[in-house]
Amino acid sequence: MNRHTLLKQLSNILLILFGNALYALAVTMFILPGGLITGGTTGLALLFFHRFSLPVATFVSVFNILMFLLGWWVLGKKFAMTTLISTFCYPAVLRLFESVPQLSQMTDDKLLCALYAGLLIGISIGIVIRAGASTGGMDIPPLVLKKKLGLSVSVTMYAFDFTILLLQMLFADREQVLYGILLVLIYTLVLDKVLMMGQSRTQVKIVSEKYEEINRMIIQKLDRSTTLVQSEGGYQRKQGLMVLTVISGRELPRLTRMVSEIDPTAFLTVSSVSEVRGRGFSLSKEYR
Repeated sequence: MNRHTLLKQLSNILLILFGNALYALAVTMFILPGGLITGGTTGLALLFFHRFSLPVATFVSVFNILMFLLGWWVLGKKFAMTTLISTFCYPAVLRLFESVPQLSQMTDDKLLCALYAGLLIGISIGIVIRAGASTGGMDIPPLVLKKKLGLSVSVTMYAFDFTILLLQMLFADREQVLYGILLVLIYTLVLDKVLMMGQSRTQVKIVSEKYEEINRMIIQKLDRSTTLVQSEGGYQRKQGLMVLTVISGRELPRLTRMVSEIDPTAFLTVSSVSEVRGRGFSLSKEYR
């Protein structure tokens, strides 16, 4: 194992630890003091806490270990190893944070609790997933159902979260249910943003008679790759080549300005793409 790989694995482990600590912080500072309900393992833990007075951290520890064993048995050793850190880190840090009274005295406003809990949970789950791991717990049953029955992971995950929210109505009032739905919506939206952060790019298609000059300019001055696509005008049926390139949002003003300098009549279409993989983006550039 080379040094780069070792540093990459070490940084991923640190990110997983940080993500789980952030999740535990959200539960300690906002969910428990605000009396909020939520989905996932924490939601089940809240249900058992209110019905059987079982401490949240204790339930999470036992449940995560059971789900870890289920993942190991059904999904394999490789998957189980990616959830090992989360399985033991989250309940341990949660128990530690619960022993600090000051952390549970941030605010009594339930709306603020829902907003900040959703923000922190969304960020924390996103960090763990981007580090190539899973938060364990209720993340595992949908993956098991996907492998055994071919069910959609996102659909089954939402179904589990919705069921857990409904079960918590046994002890929660209507207002708590509304705040719980708000919490789930917020952390779902934040999670999507975190997962896509730094990966979205801008795709530009340029139609111009001076495609050769524009193509050369993009390669030499912007240091971006291009693709020449055969095109035909719909009205005059004039054939030519369209320049296709993918750049960052910051490079767009510069590109449009330089294209305009070459050909003021050039036709550009600009669109956002959620993810780009390949040389110059997910892979380092090679110069020849």
